[in-house]
Amino acid sequence: MKMVKALSTILLSALILVGCSGTSMKTQNLDEAEYTVIGPGHATATGIMLFQFIPIQQNDRFVRAQKAAIESRGGDALINVEVQEDWFWAWILNGYQTTVSGDVVKLK
Repeated sequence: MKMVKALSTILLSALILVGCSGTSMKTQNLDEAEYTVIGPGHATATGIMLFQFIPIQQNDRFVRAQKAAIESRGGDALINVEVQEDWFWAWILNGYQTTVSGDVVKLK
């Protein structure tokens, strides 16, 4: 019985920790000869923490905003990146809004 309780505790802890992981934004160091600047791009992505415990589209919102900013101008990458985060509160949730902006480039 003690073994089952210990195993259950370990599995529950692992599940909780997995929910707290996120995806990093990927950036590139590009030489000016490797790209052409298309123009400025920006996009926003929102994630919610329901009951301060359940993440809904929370962990990958930085990556989603970056990808949408690049796609807004049909480019391949983003340089001179700026990230802004705002939040809002409601009775049962907190919302986090991430805005990514920068210069969209097309790789040669």
